[in-house]
Amino acid sequence: MPDTILYVCTTCRGANDASEPRAGARLLAALREAAGPAGPRIEGVECLSVCKRPCTVAVASEGRWTYVYGDLDPAESARTILEGIGLYAETPDGIVPWKARPEAFRKGVVARIPPLNQNLPDAAE
Repeated sequence: MPDTILYVCTTCRGANDASEPRAGARLLAALREAAGPAGPRIEGVECLSVCKRPCTVAVASEGRWTYVYGDLDPAESARTILEGIGLYAETPDGIVPWKARPEAFRKGVVARIPPLNQNLPDAAE
């Protein structure tokens, strides 16, 4: 099974939020702490260009659809995100049935991006 990678935008900042570290960096720290050393691969990235829907993460894996999720709470959503990427990692194509996704992923989906160089049939949400 290919490795699943969770990308976390570290430059995300909430509206009227001038605090440091930024909300995205706080989310990254919370995810790494919740996941522990045996957890999934979690990478901080410098901007996912979803500034109107912070905090934002992307989950990707070779041969699977990539998902981008926004509107995540930096203090409260780490466990939910880890649950969601666990479900993603169990699929052959990255498509978790909509009803099986955590609520934050159902409401916060920003984009679904097809795998590179794959001829997949149309997949309905």
